[in-house]
Amino acid sequence: MLYNSTRNNQAEVSAAQAIVQGISKEGGLFVPESFPQVAMEDLVAISSKGYVERAEFILGKFLTDFTPEELHHCVSNAYRADKFSSDSTAELVHIYSGRYMLELWHGPTCAFKDMALQLLPYLLTTSAKKVLSDKEIAILVATSGDTGKAALEGFKDVEGTKMLVFYPEDGVSNIQKKQMVTQEGNNLEVCAIKGNFDDAQTGVKQIFTDKALAEKLAEHNIVFSSANSINWGRLVPQIVYYFSAYCDLLKNEQIQPGEAINVVVPTGNFGNILSAYYAKKMGLPVQKFICASNENNVLTDFIATGIYDRNRPFHTTISPSMDILISSNLERLIYDMYDRDDKAVSALFDQLAKDGRYEVSDAVKAKIQQEFYGGCCDDEQTKQTIQHVFEKYSYLCDTHTAVAVKVYEDYREKTGDTTKTVIASTASPYKFTNSVLAAIGGDTTVDDFTQIEELSKLSNTEAPIQLASLKEKPVRFTQSIEKQEMEATVLKALGL
Repeated sequence: MLYNSTRNNQAEVSAAQAIVQGISKEGGLFVPESFPQVAMEDLVAISSKGYVERAEFILGKFLTDFTPEELHHCVSNAYRADKFSSDSTAELVHIYSGRYMLELWHGPTCAFKDMALQLLPYLLTTSAKKVLSDKEIAILVATSGDTGKAALEGFKDVEGTKMLVFYPEDGVSNIQKKQMVTQEGNNLEVCAIKGNFDDAQTGVKQIFTDKALAEKLAEHNIVFSSANSINWGRLVPQIVYYFSAYCDLLKNEQIQPGEAINVVVPTGNFGNILSAYYAKKMGLPVQKFICASNENNVLTDFIATGIYDRNRPFHTTISPSMDILISSNLERLIYDMYDRDDKAVSALFDQLAKDGRYEVSDAVKAKIQQEFYGGCCDDEQTKQTIQHVFEKYSYLCDTHTAVAVKVYEDYREKTGDTTKTVIASTASPYKFTNSVLAAIGGDTTVDDFTQIEELSKLSNTEAPIQLASLKEKPVRFTQSIEKQEMEATVLKALGL
């Protein structure tokens, strides 16, 4: 299996090269040259297997330059029982009336990013042995909250790597910030940006495509890579858990083989829902992808109109991991919808960089609307949804999952579609205690860690120990910079 670039379909690299490189030289994103197919009888067969076996089966179809032994080493170490609190790794919970929560937050940092970022360090180090000769890998990460901590935890003290994480100073929850600034690891740096997530993400992309900087790093035997979902090594593990959810539905006799489901994903950067779409391209029976946004509803408008326009107010919301106006992974979907026309994609994203907007053709808009439904809700509706689901079904949602639930219920009421539906639950409610506690009538005047105790008592749920214990951890990182200082900060951290 080789990989092309969304902006140069003549480029051909191996999976290992795509994972190490992170982003193509001209700024495009790596995509597989074709999508391997999974037969329904294969899904029935792996339904009786555990998550590790399911992951090896799916990943093996994409990572063809990995030996079975290498792949087993990566997957079995990433999804160890001591890392994930659920025996299922990605736990599927039937909430009510054909609605299933796919709980993706049972890993070490209590967010769905663990599903990929516990695996990526193994994929990256294995890949580096194949395509690099004794070079240090400098990994740059822009985060809206969850990716940062998950990446830091995954790459902590990984030999041959140095990681720098940039987060928006006022754009993450207090718990998310505490997770990052207390992170241990001798190869790690964390830095706040005076701006929003889009500023951090744009800055990282500019650094990646700076040829002069790349040459300077090469002189010191250093190469850049990414742990954001622009990296194929971050995206491909996410395909697995949608197949796994379907396998669990089969195993529990909730659906018949071949029966279609809907998938709902709260999304900002479009990577998580794109992974579900890629699973469908491989044969997973999905009828509709429901893309749920908060007040930063650029994706909702795009799906409805075919116009992507980031020239709009940026809202800081109670679902901060979705506070994004530049959805990087949408480029991969556009490439697919334009039948892999790299020139069309390049023109659209050049226009986005220049004018902050672009418009797809009517034919592409129709293709997108055939697959996707977009909806959004504001903070007040998010809180009301948390309260409603908790009071009626005794289930506690975080602020991002609640957005997905609200948008799904709107979709169901609008369309009358009663297809069994998997909702991606992307974070523990304890990462956003202030908002969740407020939604169910708790006391939010106390400090963050007292709020964790309060939420546990009020909801009769157990607080994750890795969050509750943050109170005692010393702060390691306090730096805050202007976005124009990112490159200088990277060079300083690398000792250049």
